[in-house]
Amino acid sequence: MSVMAPGVDKKLTGLVAATFTPFTAQGEINLSVIGPYIDYLTEKQSVKSIFVNGTTGESMSLTVEERKILAEEWCQRAKGKMDQVIVHVGCMSLKDSQELARHAAEISADGIAVIAPSFFKPSTADVLKKFLQEVASVAPTLPFYYYHIPAVTGVNVLVRDVLVDIEKLIPSFRGVKFSGSDLMDFGLCVSHSKPHWSFLYGVDEQLLAALAMGANGAVGSTYNYVGCDFNQLLAAFQKGDLVQARTIQFKLQELLSYAMKLGFDLGVNKQLMAEVSGLCLGPPRLPVMPCPLDRAQSIAKKYRSIFT
Repeated sequence: MSVMAPGVDKKLTGLVAATFTPFTAQGEINLSVIGPYIDYLTEKQSVKSIFVNGTTGESMSLTVEERKILAEEWCQRAKGKMDQVIVHVGCMSLKDSQELARHAAEISADGIAVIAPSFFKPSTADVLKKFLQEVASVAPTLPFYYYHIPAVTGVNVLVRDVLVDIEKLIPSFRGVKFSGSDLMDFGLCVSHSKPHWSFLYGVDEQLLAALAMGANGAVGSTYNYVGCDFNQLLAAFQKGDLVQARTIQFKLQELLSYAMKLGFDLGVNKQLMAEVSGLCLGPPRLPVMPCPLDRAQSIAKKYRSIFT
């Protein structure tokens, strides 16, 4: 994958799978799964872009060195097979975030994303923008995305306030991974966006609503195993076939509603992906607990009854 200068890089659109991090049974990162994982996404799910080391990838439970090793493996294995690999580099420490951003540039990632720090939290949009600027400045040739997920970070700064004059601070700014449910904030962002920005929605069960507001695509964990179906949703929406688009959206809502009644969390989601794909992803890392096998199998059975 090539790194393009700001302004001429390829716009990020469509489905982007937020990848799970494979672990061994002993809890160590398992690089051997990444090649088959990419083949599964491209060949079975028709998903050609990935967002690695994010929330789904348990990034905050990984060391900086582990994140570097994983990012490099994802980028190397994706060459010639995927359109874009976006590496999440956000950390609690500004210095760690900068180190990961520099590394992402060195390994020819297609872009970087940064989550807001969630221990010492930025209290205003200006403070948050300053943090993002400091990270982006060490990798100025990489497209930069702000990763908004207030339910996890507790940072409820409106994204539309973050976007004010953002390119004056971050010339490489290219968009937002918007994993929040505030569609008014999302709509105001889209309505004041620039043509080269991408707004990727991150609440999978509400994607259709976000598309109606102008989303350019989506980043989510469920696109690891419902990618084919949601590519059909995107195609139906683009054709104006809302009946078909709703039908697919409602299927995911039915699956997630069932899963949530059984206690759907990252550990369950990871095991569900393993059950559906056949990939050996290993357990999550503490404090996330592994999913009981019978629960994962029950949700996988529901998945197959809905999507196959």
